[in-house]
Amino acid sequence: MTPFLQLTLALAIMISLAKLGGYLSFRLGQAAVLGELLVGIVLGPSILDFLHLSIFTDQHLHEVIQELAELGVMLLMFLAGLELHISELIKSSKVAILAGVLGVVFPLGLGAIGGALFALAPKNALFLGLTLAATSVSISAQTLMELNRLRSKIGFGLLGAAVFDDVLVVLGLSAFTALVTPSVGETSNAGMVFAVILRMTLFLVISSVVGYFILPSLTKTIFSLEISQGLIAFVFVTVLLFGWLADTLGKMAAITGAFLAGLWFGRTTYRERILNGISIIAYGIFVPIFFVDVGLNADIKTLFGGNFGLFLGLFLIAILGKVIGCGLGALLSGYSPLEALQLGVGMMSRGEVGLIVASVGISEGYLTTASFSAIVGVVIATTLLTPPLLRSLIQRESVIREKLAESE
Repeated sequence: MTPFLQLTLALAIMISLAKLGGYLSFRLGQAAVLGELLVGIVLGPSILDFLHLSIFTDQHLHEVIQELAELGVMLLMFLAGLELHISELIKSSKVAILAGVLGVVFPLGLGAIGGALFALAPKNALFLGLTLAATSVSISAQTLMELNRLRSKIGFGLLGAAVFDDVLVVLGLSAFTALVTPSVGETSNAGMVFAVILRMTLFLVISSVVGYFILPSLTKTIFSLEISQGLIAFVFVTVLLFGWLADTLGKMAAITGAFLAGLWFGRTTYRERILNGISIIAYGIFVPIFFVDVGLNADIKTLFGGNFGLFLGLFLIAILGKVIGCGLGALLSGYSPLEALQLGVGMMSRGEVGLIVASVGISEGYLTTASFSAIVGVVIATTLLTPPLLRSLIQRESVIREKLAESE
């Protein structure tokens, strides 16, 4: 069987089972994303390891699937941005800043303390904390969209805080590298950090200028041309370019660029057409691949053994760091205790940014193999735990509101 036919068979299995898993999860009162994630766990090395069956001989198969999964998470974050209005997001700037900053400070500090308790060197312990500071709200955003709660206090605060989180973690990684790496030539350590800040600022300025002044008129022009699905093609290309620019110029995650593209397209008069068109592509094909791929990258068996104590400690730090840090930021911004807990739980999930930081750590010798394996386990565990917890807390809020309405 040719590599292409192996890919087609693998994708057919993944998408079909993802949809079935999502449906069963929904029928059981859980978020559909949980079922899709569990399907990935079952298909992955934890149980079936189906990509290593005898029929799949292409060594690059999983690599291709991972790249398709990256498209899935970019489209997912684009749709999250498309659902929001910039003015509403700006109104949540206080909670975004406080929750974003404290949501980095607490996991960073707790992770560094935890690393020291596991006898890591000070710089290694600090880097361990940095990996736990990263967050990934793509799964929380999907859960909120399923519950029709993305455009709420929690949704606005969650996505705003995630942007600050991304910026701070990238800056933290740059600062750490600058401080522990000797200066080369005329470039000082402080200059390296300043260069990263400058690149981030430049990306945000360029993307904002393009999004505010150019995209609306260009979208209108593209829509008026007699091109088959020209608008959707234009939007898809723009998402890819914003993601590319975020990574190469801004040194930020590509999903941040995709999210910003969604915000700017949300200002146009073609928002509903874009939403309908991209949703079909995203939820029909790429997003299920992304959620299943999370499981394909996980091997739960490695968590049970000599690394279990380290994994358990980091898992607790990962949960408490985000719930306490982001929750405290929400409380200081006027959120109720239940809303603050919802925001903290929504920020618990780790993902691609954390794995990128961890990959840098193991390649540079800041993390041991045991630490890296434990961090991968934390990413898996928090990813699986976040959707049902967040859904339960939101449903609890709905019940409280119904009881208050009845009492009045």
